[in-house]
Amino acid sequence: MSRILSFLYGLVNYVVFLGVFLYAIAFVGDFWVPKTINSGGPTGAFWSSLLINAGLLGLFAVQHSGMARRGFKQWWTDIIPEPIERSTYVLFSNAVLILLFWQWRPLTDMLWQVDAAWGQYVLWGLFGLGWTLVLVATFMISHMHLFGLQQVHEHVQGEALSAPEFQVTGLYRYVRHPLNLGFLIAFWSTPEMTLGHLVFALATTGYIFIAMVLEEQDLIARFGARYRRYRERVPMIVPGLGSTGTSEEPA
Repeated sequence: MSRILSFLYGLVNYVVFLGVFLYAIAFVGDFWVPKTINSGGPTGAFWSSLLINAGLLGLFAVQHSGMARRGFKQWWTDIIPEPIERSTYVLFSNAVLILLFWQWRPLTDMLWQVDAAWGQYVLWGLFGLGWTLVLVATFMISHMHLFGLQQVHEHVQGEALSAPEFQVTGLYRYVRHPLNLGFLIAFWSTPEMTLGHLVFALATTGYIFIAMVLEEQDLIARFGARYRRYRERVPMIVPGLGSTGTSEEPA
C-alpha cells in the first residue's frame, strides 16, 4: 500500500470511529438514534435475545482485547504493514461495534428507575461526565497514536514510526485507567435500568477489568520496573483506593 493510500486509509477509519463513538453515546443513553440499547431492534424470546447479546459483547471483547496484545501485534504485522496496524485495529473495532448496534436485542423489562427530577439530573450529569472523561483521557496520553493517525502521518512523511512513551499526566496521576473509569461511569449512569442495559453494563464491566489486567501485563513487559513502581503508587480505577502514597511519576 502506498504512503498516500495508507494515510487515507487511517484517516477514513478515524472519521468512521468518530461517528461510531457518537452513536455509542446515543445508543447507551437511549436517545436520538433509531436503534438504541432499549429500542428499535428486533425482539425475540428472552433466552435467544440474551444469547445473541452475550455473543455480540463477547465478540467485541475478543476482538478489542485480543488484537491489542503484544503477541498478536507481532504476528499481525507480518501480514499487515506496521504503519496501518493500529488503523486496522480501529477498522475492526468499528465493524464489531456497528454489528453490535445493528443486531442488539433490546430487553426492556424495567428493573429500577429514578423518578425524582434531581436524581435524573445527577445521573445524566454523570453519564455526560463519563463520556467526557473517556475522550479527555485519550488526549492525556496520545490521541493521535491511539487511533492510528500518528503512524500513518509519520509514514506519509517518510519518517520512522515513533513508539508511545510511558507518561503520567493529568488524571493518570490519580488513576491508572481514567479512560476505563469514564466508561464505567457512563455505562452505569442511567435513570432507567432495563434488563438489557444491566446485561450490557455487567458484561462490559467484567470485560473492562479483565482487559486492564491484560493491558498491564503488556505494559510491565514493555516498561518493566518503571511501570511496576507506578502501579504501586497509583490505584487502578478508583482515586485514593489501593495506592501507597504519592502520585508523582516514577523515575
